[in-house]
Amino acid sequence: MADLDALIAGYRRFRTDGWDRERARWSRLAEGQSPKVMVIACSDSRVDPSIIFDAHPGEIFVVRNIANLVPPFETGGGRHGVSAALEFAVTVLEVDEILVLGHGQCGGIEASLSGRFAGAAPGNGGFIAHWVDLLDEARDRVLASGVDEETAHRTLEKDAVRVSLTNLRSFPCIAEREKAGKLKLHGGWFAVRHGVLELLDEDSGIFTPA
Repeated sequence: MADLDALIAGYRRFRTDGWDRERARWSRLAEGQSPKVMVIACSDSRVDPSIIFDAHPGEIFVVRNIANLVPPFETGGGRHGVSAALEFAVTVLEVDEILVLGHGQCGGIEASLSGRFAGAAPGNGGFIAHWVDLLDEARDRVLASGVDEETAHRTLEKDAVRVSLTNLRSFPCIAEREKAGKLKLHGGWFAVRHGVLELLDEDSGIFTPA
């Protein structure tokens, strides 16, 4: 596994190979960015959107957090990192599309299902608990369905994508642009074990392989 020394060695390879080979691209990017797609992904180290989509620097605007969640639009209290990223992507960069990307074996989903951090103080799991409580309603439905553990996990991973899509539409700037046909929202789920990407058909509610 990579430590800081390994990362620095990787940077040096990039600097002498990747950056130099793509110097024209980096020169253009130094003047500004204009990605067409925003991806909201999990912070999990196994699901880097730029690798999954074989994307070059400057092609996708990415925000990552525990369980690829979007909170509902709200104006009071706290810091709003995800909301700020959304606002920047939609109103400044004017991206054409937003993809919420869930994935298999998600630790945030495990935290929601198990209640592992419930009641913990901030700094000892409390921040995690308060973040994944965005899924409480969906989690309760899954647990009440009586499915086995593996199915419950996969179901909530995909329901988390649906929750985030619903919350995205609570942002006025997003709802207005979607209604005007200037912005498209998508849901996806990536199977870490099999390397398969599934996309959500919102009309049917079904995820199917891309």
